[in-house]
Amino acid sequence: MKKILTTVALCAAATLAAAQGYPTKPIKLIVGYPPGGGIDFAARTIQQPLQEALKQQIIVEYKPGAGGMLAAGELARAAPDGYTLLLANTGPFAIAPYLQAKLPYDPVKQFTYIGQISAGSYIAVTRPDHPAKDLREFVAWARGNAGKVNYASGGNGTSTHLNGELMNQATGLDMTHVPYKGSAPAVQDLIGGQTQILIDAGTVLLPQVKGGKLKALAVTGPRRDPQLPDVPTVRELGFPSMEAVGFQGLVGPAGMPKDVVDKLSAELAKVLANPELKAKFATAGADVHSQGPVEFAGFAKAENEKWSRLIRERKLQLD
Repeated sequence: MKKILTTVALCAAATLAAAQGYPTKPIKLIVGYPPGGGIDFAARTIQQPLQEALKQQIIVEYKPGAGGMLAAGELARAAPDGYTLLLANTGPFAIAPYLQAKLPYDPVKQFTYIGQISAGSYIAVTRPDHPAKDLREFVAWARGNAGKVNYASGGNGTSTHLNGELMNQATGLDMTHVPYKGSAPAVQDLIGGQTQILIDAGTVLLPQVKGGKLKALAVTGPRRDPQLPDVPTVRELGFPSMEAVGFQGLVGPAGMPKDVVDKLSAELAKVLANPELKAKFATAGADVHSQGPVEFAGFAKAENEKWSRLIRERKLQLD
């Protein structure tokens, strides 16, 4: 018994020492989408200041596929030592797994939630020459063009996919889903007229709206976006059940040492408190929403409950 206790004590001491010295080598930050989207923006925005705070290189690695689930699955299998992290978002961490016949991983239990980075409204957009001036008018137009209306998404199982389904449910429409391999091609085809509407993050759509290439019909958050003060919320337009916000945050595999989690969370919070970094996110249509491990995990759990319920009610399944 004494030998066992000694071994346990030595292991605990080694873990503590490793945590106190963390990080001693480069950290891999996985992004589960192609370059150029909102998740890539968030990863690139925190990469430099966070590696300066940790005094260690952070290498962004792209692992696109399956609506972000490919990257999430890889993270779930990684060693929980703090050297493999992922920039998480709503799709693979609250939506996509529930669209499978068999849950590929448990978004709540199989990961360590380190810190939330941002929360932001989605924006419903269409082409500038569309006759509707807001979402209420778009819905009326869509009802008059039943069977001819498509909504674009950045891929099956993404938040853009489920936002379209949420709109179908809230309005009684039956728009056809047209999935793309990422937000960038979805935006391009919407501009080109192949689809009629897209509901995506401000980090993706604000430049297009401000550049006049797309028209904003509504924002899905509880209040208007300061970057688009004249664009009403879905609640203002009579569709309160369409309210939704997207989240982004830092996660790791389940079982990470508490000291490593606490260090990462603390340094991330300091980075997010920087006014210049907050301004970068605001310009891209996202609010910095810094939350620690416990709060972030609770928020993610609530999002899982919301979106999995919609999936059940709409009887959605991808395989």
